[in-house]
Amino acid sequence: MSTGTPLASTASGDETPSWQALMGVGVLISVLGVVAILAPFVTGVTLSIVVGALLVVGGLGHVAHAFTAPGWTGSLWQVILALIYTFAGISLLANPVLGLTTLTLLLVFYLAIEGLAEIVLGLSMRSEPQWGWFVASGVVSLVLAGLLWAGFPSNAAWAVGLLVGLGLLSTGLAMVVTAYLGRRSSTSRVQEKFGEPRSG
Repeated sequence: MSTGTPLASTASGDETPSWQALMGVGVLISVLGVVAILAPFVTGVTLSIVVGALLVVGGLGHVAHAFTAPGWTGSLWQVILALIYTFAGISLLANPVLGLTTLTLLLVFYLAIEGLAEIVLGLSMRSEPQWGWFVASGVVSLVLAGLLWAGFPSNAAWAVGLLVGLGLLSTGLAMVVTAYLGRRSSTSRVQEKFGEPRSG
């Protein structure tokens, strides 16, 4: 008759999906980052098209909201936003290569904000063993934002895809390491609480 094993298995099974899901997402993000690094121009053009399509959809959403907005000023404001969204979206769809210049500027701000957020997150969880990885990922994002700004606009054709790939890769690796450390931590807690499985 075995003792301790069912409880240990149940506790381990309850905690396993969390780190497995985190590691799976981290691996997926890392793979996407590698693909983006290997094909930066294609990645940049693809992002430009996706953003253009999202802006057009957003414009249609503002048109629909114009009919429900309170008062004529609210409706007018929604129509103006719809025109801005739609014009920007169609411009990106019509010339996604030219749209890379705009995306480059947006990427600078995104990487800077993401880097600061990851650093703040890492510093706020210094009691956890993986806090340094979040800080390192944030520093990488800030450095990439600075390099992108320094080379603008001559690097717009390839920098968007390359830097997005590097950012995805660093974030994915940070998630993988966090999941691995979380797995080790959960395994240790289960062993401390229930002891080693015994048979007989």
